[in-house]
Amino acid sequence: MGGSAMQATQKQLSEAKIDLAYRDFCAHLLIPLNECRKRSYFLPWKCEHERHVYEKCQYKE
Repeated sequence: MGGSAMQATQKQLSEAKIDLAYRDFCAHLLIPLNECRKRSYFLPWKCEHERHVYEKCQYKE
């Protein structure tokens, strides 16, 4: 986490429909978080681990 290079390609980000504003060095963690959110109908307690990992990356960046 918190690297100097993007870990997700532009194609992956486009396919995952990640908005341009969220395409940063933590975007590769946003993809599984959004997938989990869609699978669980956005129930806040279902994707706690994915959300924590993403927010920790955002904090470090």
